Amino acid sequence: MSGLDNMKRCILDEANHSAEGQIAKAQAQAEDILREAREKAHAEAERISLKSREDAVQYAEKVASSCEMERKQAILKAKQEVIREVLDKAYESVMNLDTNSYFDMIRNMLRKHVLSQKGNIYFSAADMRRMPEGFQEEICRIAEEKGGELTIITEEREIGGGFILAYGKVEENCTIKALFHAKRDELSDKVNEVLFI
Repeated sequence: MSGLDNMKRCILDEANHSAEGQIAKAQAQAEDILREAREKAHAEAERISLKSREDAVQYAEKVASSCEMERKQAILKAKQEVIREVLDKAYESVMNLDTNSYFDMIRNMLRKHVLSQKGNIYFSAADMRRMPEGFQEEICRIAEEKGGELTIITEEREIGGGFILAYGKVEENCTIKALFHAKRDELSDKVNEVLFI
């Protein structure tokens, strides 16, 4: 073999040896890149999986909270309906009291609301018709006991049960409906305590 062939062989051997080193180095770098990419992909997959689980838990909590709120609102609505029905029945019971019981109640209301002034009192037509004998005089006596004076006005008003007191331009609505309305919150609380607590 000639020197030239030796030289070619040496160059080729050196080139092959260098190429093998470069290939091995490139393969090692490629494996490092792949390993790093796999680790990053695995970490990202774990992060996404964890986030998905957290989102699912939060969504389930929101749904549960929403369901609980709807349940509480439905219970509250049902309670309010029951309370309203009880108060409506109580109002009807008062309106349908027998004559003696009804006018005993009116008497007590007068003692509470009559002022020590000169005024007028109005009743409904139904109350005027069923008013017990001597009750008009009793109204005047109650007003006098308070230092006032009341005139019963026969002008009929659509007031239902109870009465209206008028002192000058100021009227005090003492109808059963107005008294129920004024005490509605207090009565509702009492009914709630009796029925639901």
